[in-house]
Amino acid sequence: MGDKLSAQWARVRGRLRAEYGETAYRSWLRPLTLQGMEGGRVRISVSTRFMQDWVESQYGDRLASLWAVEAAEVHSVDIYVEGGTETASTLERPPTAKEARSTGDEIGAPLDPRFTFENFVVGKPNELAFAAARRVAEADTVPYNPLFLYGGVGLGKTHLMHAIAWHLRRTRPERHAIYLSAEKFMYHFIRALRYKDTVAFKEQFRSVDVLMIDDVQFIAGKENTQEEFFHTFNALVDQNHQVVISADKSPNDLEGMEERMKSRLGWGLVADIHPTTYELRLGILQTKADQHEAEVPPKVMEFLAHKITSNVRELEGALNRIVAYASLVGRAVTLENTQEVLHDILRANDRRVTIEEIQKRVSEHFNIRLSEMYSSRRARAVARPRQVAMYLSKQLTSRSLPEIGRKFGGRDHTTVMHAVRKVDELRATDNGFNEDIELLRRMLES
Repeated sequence: MGDKLSAQWARVRGRLRAEYGETAYRSWLRPLTLQGMEGGRVRISVSTRFMQDWVESQYGDRLASLWAVEAAEVHSVDIYVEGGTETASTLERPPTAKEARSTGDEIGAPLDPRFTFENFVVGKPNELAFAAARRVAEADTVPYNPLFLYGGVGLGKTHLMHAIAWHLRRTRPERHAIYLSAEKFMYHFIRALRYKDTVAFKEQFRSVDVLMIDDVQFIAGKENTQEEFFHTFNALVDQNHQVVISADKSPNDLEGMEERMKSRLGWGLVADIHPTTYELRLGILQTKADQHEAEVPPKVMEFLAHKITSNVRELEGALNRIVAYASLVGRAVTLENTQEVLHDILRANDRRVTIEEIQKRVSEHFNIRLSEMYSSRRARAVARPRQVAMYLSKQLTSRSLPEIGRKFGGRDHTTVMHAVRKVDELRATDNGFNEDIELLRRMLES
């Protein structure tokens, strides 16, 4: 193979790396092997049939275009499985005056190669969700439909959905699995309406074997998108195709979602991912430190697990920062420099209570449904706990009155002000009520 061809290949790979990013490059583009060129056909080998299909669908048109720019004599790129009997995929040079062809896989979002079952740290707060996701990925038949995962930000919902997709791609590449956010689903639907291409849209989504939709709460209140999602969901379930959904709340607590949609979402298995425990956070830190091959003293690990309780993403980010600091500055990781490097994160996490946490705790204390926090009901048995939750949100968080109001079903800031005044008055005149507030405050701040 000539130096000229090798130089062209280096430039093509450099462009792909710049355009698609380091993660995609390492996972899919760096493993490509240039084998030569004959009669205007560039020959590139890959190790598996799955990789052949993926490279063709995700990067094929761009790969052919870049080669055409490098060498006018190149009219196609052949991707084949090295040592296999599969027929090579030929990527023709795209017409210059036309838009590159699209494939069904383009409706899905890219997968993060870090988000696999092997990299997921299991503990009591997430063991049901993990086991259910693994069952869906490994089962020959659909075990529960849908699998509905819910929990707060950064607790692992997206990780598990990516893990299902990665497992299927490795073990059952013939099964067509798509992962995307509810926002992207809505984007594709609106685009189909605009270009009067709804038939193709329906075929794309209703022909998949496994459909995974992340953050389904995004379509709450969006009637047309909900309607199309409802029909897509029913079509897939009727065909015994797997559906996996994630949200920040359980199906019954999703505000702005039609009752029939809530009912469908709760048909299968609903798995809650609870906030992390100290033991789980410590396990996550130890796993990540091992992956970094970094020496982090146990005391630093314990300190971080105690201090950073909001979500796993922030915890991992803190570890990445102190490991990078130690590497770049050339100092060992100590408790002292950890506190110095992470001063902003630690200050923010000095018992940062969330409005969602307050709503959940107050609902449990007064024995009402969490959804009543956002409902329009004015019965005293519901209105009083709601006022208490608004009061505690004002006292224990840095959120503004309008922000608090939005978290309680879109209420006006004056409603929050009234709740704060009312609770202050009751605390001054009712000892039992005052004790309730103090108990809730201590539980939330502990």
